[in-house]
Amino acid sequence: MPNPKYKRILLKLSGEALMGDKEFGVDTAVVNAIAEEVKEVYSLGIQVALVIGGGNIFRGVSASAKGMDRATADYVGMLATVINSLMVQDALEKKGVFTRVISAIEMKELAEPYIRRKAVRHLEKGRVIIFAAGTGNPYFTTDTAASLRAMEIHADIILKGTKVDGVYDRDPMKDDKAVRYTKLKYIDVLKDGLKVMDTTAISLCMDNNLPIIVFSIKSHGNLMKVVMGEDIGTLVTS
Repeated sequence: MPNPKYKRILLKLSGEALMGDKEFGVDTAVVNAIAEEVKEVYSLGIQVALVIGGGNIFRGVSASAKGMDRATADYVGMLATVINSLMVQDALEKKGVFTRVISAIEMKELAEPYIRRKAVRHLEKGRVIIFAAGTGNPYFTTDTAASLRAMEIHADIILKGTKVDGVYDRDPMKDDKAVRYTKLKYIDVLKDGLKVMDTTAISLCMDNNLPIIVFSIKSHGNLMKVVMGEDIGTLVTS
């Protein structure tokens, strides 16, 4: 039998990860592929939580830069994460994976309100939980929400699924000479301004010694490789 390295994980996905090759919105084929990845690790008995961004639908920071009130823009962005969460939930449940969407903003017709002990109990009962609406507060990103929720549920690690296969010293999409890091320290991420997660999220992980692995979610089987302890992506730790 496989012997996973991690027993409880939090998978952080950006909203852009759901777009595929589109410029906006959701590519259902990509959502189904991600759901299949999650199902494969779930079938090993691994407890899985997800946090999904909303940048494919609405990004509060960019709207604020164009003159919209920042708090209002962030609340709209939180609602975008709920849309993404419901779509991923639907894809998972069609594959026979029991799920719960848990929202930081109460909307009882769509999702459960966030209660830490209840979320942990869902994991223990073998349900995938999807944390929606960030932290429920403006000025905090879904990266910070992922760090916070991971610590609250005592996750072993944060797995950040992106379009690239790790953290680079510069943008690999623009510079083919970019070098990928295999391991990084939290303090180096903060000092060098590397685009792993925002500074608040990294600081939270550093203060609580919660490791992060950044890897490509686009390659099928990568999520399984990470939870089995294979050396892919970039590990950020103390």
